[in-house]
Amino acid sequence: MSDSRGQVETRLVYAHGLASIIVLFVSLLFGFFASLEMAAPDSLGASPWLTWGRLRYDHTQGIMLGWLANAFFAFLYHAVPLLTGRRVTSVRLGQWIFGLWNFAIVLPGWILVLAGFSQPLEWAEFPLVIDAFVVLALLLAAIQFLPPFFSRGLEDLYVSSWYIIGGLVFTLLAYPMGNFVPELVPGARGAAFSGLWIHDAVGLFVTPLALAMIYFVIPAATRRPIFSHFLSMLGFWLLFFLYPLNGTHHYVFSVIPMSAQIGAITASTLLGVDVILVVANLLLSLRGAGWLPRDLGLRFVATGTVFYLIVSIQGSVQAQMAVNQSVHFSDWVVGHSHLAMLGFASFAAAGGLIHVWQRIPWARYNAEALEWSYWLLLAGVILMVTDLTVAGLVEARMWQSSAPWIESVRAAGPYWMFRALTFVPIAGGFVALLAGLTTGDPGAGLAAIRDSVGLKPVSEIAPRLAIAESE
Repeated sequence: MSDSRGQVETRLVYAHGLASIIVLFVSLLFGFFASLEMAAPDSLGASPWLTWGRLRYDHTQGIMLGWLANAFFAFLYHAVPLLTGRRVTSVRLGQWIFGLWNFAIVLPGWILVLAGFSQPLEWAEFPLVIDAFVVLALLLAAIQFLPPFFSRGLEDLYVSSWYIIGGLVFTLLAYPMGNFVPELVPGARGAAFSGLWIHDAVGLFVTPLALAMIYFVIPAATRRPIFSHFLSMLGFWLLFFLYPLNGTHHYVFSVIPMSAQIGAITASTLLGVDVILVVANLLLSLRGAGWLPRDLGLRFVATGTVFYLIVSIQGSVQAQMAVNQSVHFSDWVVGHSHLAMLGFASFAAAGGLIHVWQRIPWARYNAEALEWSYWLLLAGVILMVTDLTVAGLVEARMWQSSAPWIESVRAAGPYWMFRALTFVPIAGGFVALLAGLTTGDPGAGLAAIRDSVGLKPVSEIAPRLAIAESE
């Protein structure tokens, strides 16, 4: 089923959007049980299926490949036709991608990991047989979403289009490097490839598509152009040049050549400068929208933008040798990763979902529930990240003292219990998000934007389409 202009396949938007939140709940449960085992190691019994390592693997893969990837696909089915004035390649292909992603990747991947089949690689924990299906699905996604951009030429591409193209192409190239190569290359060389993928997963897949959402939603919701197209494109090229270089900063003080370590630290520092430019451009684009924009999708992506600045500066500082020597292996790093995936990426994904949901004529929409979702998630993220950051500093301080290592474990215990309790506002926020997208009156979101910003295409994100519709 398409929207009124016959371009957007709203059924595929709806299917991926709903799947993203359903998968998210399962991923949250994996994360909660893993955090509970940190605070109370014997709480889940002795079943190997419920050991901490397996739960943690399923949590991280579920967040990236289940929640975020499905949310990104939902957004792409809405954004690509509006950015290009062309349909995606095939509805039938879209059905295959949906089935492959959720029933040949996420679900069997979870089961295999719980059964003890996995890879001991960060952000690459699903076994090789699942990786083969991921590469196939990524190839099909490139066939589905990229041709519309090239059919109209590249001279009028808006910055969201560049991030979509870059995210899909670079992920298709980087995923085999991070998931297959470490199995074939032994020792430190394999670890170096794995380290590159740790950041490529976030920097070449999650970050570009989250930024594509943010760059799309801001002008569409405010009806004003991005502050600087030059800064937008400068940020884009610096991101794709620097991010593939900085993964080795996970192995500072290792046997990997020091020149590679110094290069990664330098790239991490420069990436922080790039993010400052990107976020300054986005915040200047939000001028006049207020500290808490009334448009809920815009509010989510604006908050995600602030989180993006904080987590990126934190990452650049964390990569420096003096800091890394203290906080590496501590809960500071865990807090940093949650600020990236739960703060920046998840707020951007939620904002993008709300934005596209408002524009599905027959979808239910409940603004009050989404208001609750925002505040609960904001409180949950701040509480969790603050708790883990403080825990990391406490651990680092004790490691530098003459106290036995087990004392740092005892000192971290209360922080781990508090981290488990932050599940309550976070889960409540995502329950409210689901309620906001499945309850309320059908078409309520469309009515809201019709009476505020209107439904006409925005020339800043789709110049040719806007011109064609105005004629």
